[in-house]
Amino acid sequence: MERNVVHFDLDTFFVSVARLGNSALNGKPVIIGGNSDRGVVASCSYEARKFGVHSAMPMKLARRLCPSAVYLRGDMDSYSRYSNLVTDIIRDRVPVVEKASIDEFYLDLTGMDRFFGCRQFTAELKQTILKESGLPISYALASNKLISKVATDDAKPNGQLYIPYGNEKGYLAPLAIERIPGVGNKTSSLLRRMGVETIKVLSEIPVPMMENLLGKNGIELSRKANGQDDAPVVPYTEQKSIGKEETFNSDTIDMKFLYSELIRMTESVAFQLRNQRRLCGCLTVKLRYANFDTVTRQTMIPYTANDHVLLSKAKELFVKLYDRRMLVRLLGVRVSHMVGGFQQISLFDDTEENVRLYQAMDKIRKRYGEPAVQRAVSLNTNKS
Repeated sequence: MERNVVHFDLDTFFVSVARLGNSALNGKPVIIGGNSDRGVVASCSYEARKFGVHSAMPMKLARRLCPSAVYLRGDMDSYSRYSNLVTDIIRDRVPVVEKASIDEFYLDLTGMDRFFGCRQFTAELKQTILKESGLPISYALASNKLISKVATDDAKPNGQLYIPYGNEKGYLAPLAIERIPGVGNKTSSLLRRMGVETIKVLSEIPVPMMENLLGKNGIELSRKANGQDDAPVVPYTEQKSIGKEETFNSDTIDMKFLYSELIRMTESVAFQLRNQRRLCGCLTVKLRYANFDTVTRQTMIPYTANDHVLLSKAKELFVKLYDRRMLVRLLGVRVSHMVGGFQQISLFDDTEENVRLYQAMDKIRKRYGEPAVQRAVSLNTNKS
């Protein structure tokens, strides 16, 4: 049976949400990100992109390129609310949905052509999303996730594309190699030095040569260049939470130690989030007293995977929890309400230096283990 896979992507999601609350922003260049010149761009409108502005660009450069733009701070509470609204609209109508990020969705409509045309159904779903949420959305319908993902970029803004079964390779052929998901700067530079600039040329390279060049990644890249992708649409039943807790060797009331443990565990959970390309919308702190009374507190937070945001909230929750001045037996931290996404999705209070710092720390942790990089305050060796 031919597969029918749709990739939905909300257009300039942050900007679109801002425009719902302020119609005066329609048609104007809008840039969302941190207030200071040291901040970075989290999102920008198509009008701003004409000036060369793009996501993750230093705000200082964005202001220089597009001084006439409207600059706004982000509102992750609103983004989370509208993301959940669109998710509910889709899940009410489609049984197999994968929420790839806060503003991206994959739908598996395989077999629906027997009862209702996939193209007609998808077009009507697009209009339903626009009507019920007010948010413009683009999509592409194809035979696999790879083609639908790539084609959605060509459908934007607020458009739709259909790539018929059997036309996958022909559709990809004239595109630049960078359009293949997963081809980063290093791989791109290597291939271009070899004279490989289009996906057509890449698809013609023998598989053994690609394997010698890039190892197993070379084999996978060759399959993608030929339009092949067997990845399933994974239903939206992701891991529900990530947590860490510790029962101490002896009960303690040492506040310095408890805070250091809280920080260490929160850092670990945040790293796991980023490593899994996840963001969380809820944080819970758990505390067990020496008499085995267990108490928890949780708070909803804007989607994030950044240490400093989670640490601040974890400390607030701990202060509210620890009100008996009794010895503590166990302490734990857990994040939940997770969606796919990258830490760059919460850049409103981050500087470019902060973003690079997180990336550098995570790179070291992946290579040498989590304990390789920690905040000094979490290195309290006085284990109680």
